[in-house]
Amino acid sequence: MSVREIVTVGHPVLRERAREVTPDELASPALQRLIDDMIDTMRAAGGAGLAANQIGETLRIAVVEVDRNPRYPYKPPVPLTVLVNPVVEPLDAETERINEGCLSVPDLRGEVERHVRVRVRRLDRDGAEHDEVRLGLTAGTFQHELDHLDGILFLDRVRDPSTFTTWGQFERHHLAAFAARAEALTARVGS
Repeated sequence: MSVREIVTVGHPVLRERAREVTPDELASPALQRLIDDMIDTMRAAGGAGLAANQIGETLRIAVVEVDRNPRYPYKPPVPLTVLVNPVVEPLDAETERINEGCLSVPDLRGEVERHVRVRVRRLDRDGAEHDEVRLGLTAGTFQHELDHLDGILFLDRVRDPSTFTTWGQFERHHLAAFAARAEALTARVGS
């Protein structure tokens, strides 16, 4: 297990659609090491999620975890979740403006419309099938990671460029208002 380099915006791999993983590949020691590396890399960078192409691997694998993350104090906890060949479907038309950042887009944030309720179908690292509903900010996190696997960055989804801000300016001028909106969303729909 090791921390890998996270590629940043402009690197072509971030714009590629990742390919599905076969059962034999998933069972291989090399792919299990890759998943461990992704977890270590996400944790070392303080992220809430990481997709394989963010470390240069065009495989449909992502990891998500939120456990008292100081970068995201407003996000509800999410236990470590490994997503292999995930599919995310909106359950209804309701969306919410989520202020997002990305480990591959250092020091920049912006508002993105995300579905509030999504169904996530995925395999875990052992190949077991999961079919679950994710809500609120957590739903947004899963949509963000699936976008990566399709070669889409949050930058592509920002409709109003005036919402772009650096991390420092977000914390100084926007964090309190967004945290209040995030807490209200979590209270209303859950996580």
